[in-house]
Amino acid sequence: MPITPFHFGAGAVLHAAAPRQVSFLAFCAANCITDCETIYNVLSNRFPLHRFLHTFVGATLVALATVGLFVALRALAGRIEVPNRFDWQRLTIAAVAIGAALGTYSHIVLDGIMHADVRPFAPWSDGNPFYRLVPLGALHIGCLVAGGLGVLVIFLRDARRKNV
Repeated sequence: MPITPFHFGAGAVLHAAAPRQVSFLAFCAANCITDCETIYNVLSNRFPLHRFLHTFVGATLVALATVGLFVALRALAGRIEVPNRFDWQRLTIAAVAIGAALGTYSHIVLDGIMHADVRPFAPWSDGNPFYRLVPLGALHIGCLVAGGLGVLVIFLRDARRKNV
């Protein structure tokens, strides 16, 4: 399923571990941008489904595009009123860059484990060393546990901050 929320579990736990350094919004945005390729290929009935954006080269471009989009939106927000949901306008470019990079690179690894058509090291190699590295059930449970742990840590940190 394109744009699977399972990917967001890794982002939640990474953001919980370093909330000022890792933007969860950028992590999720980079994941969604990466899967635009898969959605297009599914709708166009094109195979393989996972192509250029599911390589580390493509992932690097997605991370850069995510940062560029953030910078452009922030500039636009200086000229016209743009909604500031989740306080995204206060994010640093570094946090966005780290979140976007972690988001898209983890996407390549997680999809590489699950999908045989991912070629993470293309154009240099057609191999996929991640494929079935762990059983799919363990992969899904790991993503869910990471997400749950991340949400719990964020919730506890916010509750503690409110009580101080």
